[in-house]
Amino acid sequence: MLNPAEYSAIEPLPDGRRVEIRALRPDDRSAFLAAVDRAGAGSLYRRFFSAKRDFTPQDVAYFLEIDFVSHVALVAVVEETGREAIVGAGRYIVTQANRAEMAFVVIDEYQGQGVGTALMHHLAAIARAAGIEQLFAEVLLENIAMLKVFERSGYRITRKRDLSAVHVTIDLG
Repeated sequence: MLNPAEYSAIEPLPDGRRVEIRALRPDDRSAFLAAVDRAGAGSLYRRFFSAKRDFTPQDVAYFLEIDFVSHVALVAVVEETGREAIVGAGRYIVTQANRAEMAFVVIDEYQGQGVGTALMHHLAAIARAAGIEQLFAEVLLENIAMLKVFERSGYRITRKRDLSAVHVTIDLG
C-alpha cells in the first residue's frame, strides 16, 4: 500500500538536473516560505486567484499540517548551491468520497521544465491508490501552461469554461 506521508520519487528534468517529488513535511516551513518569496506575482495570482504573498500563521498551518488522507501535498525539491530548495508544490483535498480538488504552483524559473507535470502525475498516482476517481481544478483562463499540463497528462479530461476560469476534471479510472 502506498504511504503518501512518506512518498518520494526522483524525476529527471529536461536540462539533466533531477527533481525529487516528495511529501510535504512540517519541517518544510522555512523552505515553503522561501519558495513563496521566489514565486512571481503572476504565478501566485494564478495559484490563489489573488495577489497573495503574505500568509497568516493560520494559512501556513493549513498548508503545512497535512493528514495525507483528506489533504495530500507534494513538493518538488531540487539542489541549488548545495542546498535543497522547494521549487513547486501540488496538493489535493478530498471533497467527496471519490473526488478531490487539486492545485499546483511552480516558481517562475522552473516553469516549462516538467515540474508541474511531474507533480501532477505523482499526485494522480497517490489519488488513484486512495480510491479517488476524479481530480478537479479551477484554472484561470490565462493559465495556458497549467491547462496544457492537464491536456497532456494522458488522462481523460473534461473542460468547462465560464467567464474567468476553466473547470477541469481528470478521470483517473
